[in-house]
Amino acid sequence: MDPFRNIGIVGREGNGVAETLQRLVTFLQSRGLTVVLGEHIAPLLPNHDLRVCPRKSIGEVCDLVIVVGGDGSFLGAARSLSKQPAPVLGINRGRLGFLTDISPDELESQIGAVLDGEYSLEKRFLLDVEVKRQGEPVGKGEALNDVVVNSGTSAHMMEFDLYIEGEFVYRQRSDGLIVSTPTGSTAYSMSGGGPIMHPKLDAIVLVPMFPHTLSSRPIVVDGKSEIKIVILADNKMPAPVTCDGQEVIPTRPGDVVYVRKKPQKLTMIHPAKQSFYASCRDKLGWGGKLGN
Repeated sequence: MDPFRNIGIVGREGNGVAETLQRLVTFLQSRGLTVVLGEHIAPLLPNHDLRVCPRKSIGEVCDLVIVVGGDGSFLGAARSLSKQPAPVLGINRGRLGFLTDISPDELESQIGAVLDGEYSLEKRFLLDVEVKRQGEPVGKGEALNDVVVNSGTSAHMMEFDLYIEGEFVYRQRSDGLIVSTPTGSTAYSMSGGGPIMHPKLDAIVLVPMFPHTLSSRPIVVDGKSEIKIVILADNKMPAPVTCDGQEVIPTRPGDVVYVRKKPQKLTMIHPAKQSFYASCRDKLGWGGKLGN
């Protein structure tokens, strides 16, 4: 019996997404599979007669969910789908595409191979973030890539205290702090000078953003660690907390930001020959010939 009979498709409008969506639906139906569209992507097929389902529950009614779009689309879907049992596969209609494995040019062959059982499964952890004000929760969020606390403007630095597992680490004056999963280590964290981490690592990296000291460097800690960031009361500006660059939690001076590993994990599905190092070579230009 085929493991994948009901296939969900999610994503959002973007460059080439509608064309890829139509090809994908046609291919899946040619194999006799049931297709369920996410509510945000359904308008791209205006004359369809397919079932439409909210993203918050599509992973409950489908055996596999395919995200059509770039890494941003994948991140948005992942925060909902991590709570659902169906594995997630990405078709890249963006740029780098570290999270979306499949090229549109190879859609039929690569999706077909996955449907035929040629795939690997991988668990990725997410981060939960909670903002408290005088001990009371005032905002929550979650992130697959990173949680970023920053000054909200390049014209002002912020000052904060950092605690890891309840132990004081440092007081820092900077543009902010990136708290990243291994998944996010090839995203904003890497741009900020953080290390590239293999996605199987159970670790979190903390990357200072333009710190006002030459001795501040990224720190890698155990993935089970509780990160506490105290936004000092004498800061003149709010310090928004951003999840995956998409969800923003407003804060005030004096608020406390807690970041912890999320209990639920996202199940990602990859084509059988997919390699993290091969992806780095391709996306980051590793392995090119050196100049003379």
